[in-house]
Amino acid sequence: MLTRLIVFCAYWIKASVRYQTSKAFFYNLFENPQSRLRSYFDIFMTVLVMGSMFTLIHEVDHGATPLTEALEYFVVGVFVVEYIVRAWLYSDSHKIILERYEKAQYLAIPFSLSQTLAAVMVKKIHYMGSPLALIDLMAILPGYRPLQILRVFFIFRLFKLFRYSNSIKLFADVLASKRFELYTLIIFMGFLLFIASTAIYLFENPRQGGQVGQLFDAFYWAVVTLAAVGYGDITPQTTGGKWVTIALILSGIWVLSFFTSIIVAALQDKLHSLRENKILTELARYDNFVIICGFGRVGQEIARQLFKDGQKFVIIDNDENHVMTAKQRGFLALHNDASQNEVLENAGINHGAAAVLCTTGDDVSNVYIALTCRALNPQIQIVSRVNNNANIKKLYQAGANSVVQPYEIAGMLTAEYVGQPVAFEAIMGILNEEKQTLMATLEVYPDSLLENQKIETLDFKQRKLTLLGVISSNPVHQKRRSRYPVHNQHFYFNPEPDFQLRSGDIVVVLGRQYSIGFLHDQIEKSRLQIKMGRKHCNA
Repeated sequence: MLTRLIVFCAYWIKASVRYQTSKAFFYNLFENPQSRLRSYFDIFMTVLVMGSMFTLIHEVDHGATPLTEALEYFVVGVFVVEYIVRAWLYSDSHKIILERYEKAQYLAIPFSLSQTLAAVMVKKIHYMGSPLALIDLMAILPGYRPLQILRVFFIFRLFKLFRYSNSIKLFADVLASKRFELYTLIIFMGFLLFIASTAIYLFENPRQGGQVGQLFDAFYWAVVTLAAVGYGDITPQTTGGKWVTIALILSGIWVLSFFTSIIVAALQDKLHSLRENKILTELARYDNFVIICGFGRVGQEIARQLFKDGQKFVIIDNDENHVMTAKQRGFLALHNDASQNEVLENAGINHGAAAVLCTTGDDVSNVYIALTCRALNPQIQIVSRVNNNANIKKLYQAGANSVVQPYEIAGMLTAEYVGQPVAFEAIMGILNEEKQTLMATLEVYPDSLLENQKIETLDFKQRKLTLLGVISSNPVHQKRRSRYPVHNQHFYFNPEPDFQLRSGDIVVVLGRQYSIGFLHDQIEKSRLQIKMGRKHCNA
């Protein structure tokens, strides 16, 4: 009966949406490094820990008061709840029960409830034995005031800060990464202290005219001397003791130098991670940002324009020089390989990113990046550059929404507008951000100056304008060359002189601001004259 009840409860928990939602909430609150709730909780717990320590210091001189006791009970209550919830998050007990139960049913063997519960307890005990869980437990113990000896564990509340500070976590990771070197150094220090303590005790024993009467005093002296502190409360009096002191001081210099070199080397290894974490933390606050993969000439120009428009973006490049250039310009940049799943996930491809731009100079790299991005986020917008026409199809197959050919575009513009200085003047004006030079669109309205007019009759050259192209959905034009799809329309690049504009078409021109404004005024006047003429005829 008990087995059926436990199995039933396990299935009910598995199917419970409320249970899953609650667990996801507490996971985001306690564990998820990308969650904003986690950052708020870390700040709250840091303040709580420091507040409890200041309360303890206050009680030393002023004794306990109702306010300090109430604060202590509140702190301990929060610690207890946190400890229980973290133990709950560590493993899903219902999954262990169901896994063993379904395995027993499949193999037609008896289901052992006791062994299953034992497996559940082993998981929880494994968590309880972890270093951070032990610190959490010892931080709770001082709250039991009848046993004053437990107040010594107050110091472990400061160790709880390892959970809530990324900088402290980083230092702990540094020590963990150099575990072998530190263990070796500790063993050597142990032998050194043992030898020095024994030697100084033998040479500086009161019978020999020294000041070291106990082995503990010898050990104390050895530690102080090795650390290069030298309080001077115990000084060697014999020649042998002085030689031991000299040897220990020289050894201490070597030990401290070795320890410093270990920490510095480890910090240098972790410095990249620290900088990356800072960037990822800043990205977590953004929504609707762009990921630029590659910071070459094309990527730099795109970043410059996005920055000018106030659009948030992050750059990923595996060239250290490119990353340094981006950082010098004040851009967020990650020195990493953008084709790696973990890199893109950390960059927020599923948390705030609106688009990915594949702008490396290598088509193969762009294909891999596009493929990875599409696998990680099927909905994200992917735009890629391509150098070789043969790779366009591959990029679309890899998941790119749009493919841009910068060199082909430049060549096409040069070929089409060669001998037209006005065109090049307009294009260079836009590239150099000259305010009087711009690109504009003019819609062809019914009964306007542009409707049913051929390109050759409008004479854009005489108007000091360059016709870049026409956007149209009219099926009349679909047999013409230089046609490129744009959503449900087509863009006709530099159309032929006999191209006849139809109502609803959009003309794209380049030129000086006053030339475009003059043509726009002429179009509006023509529309007004035609309307007035129709009203006069109707009257």
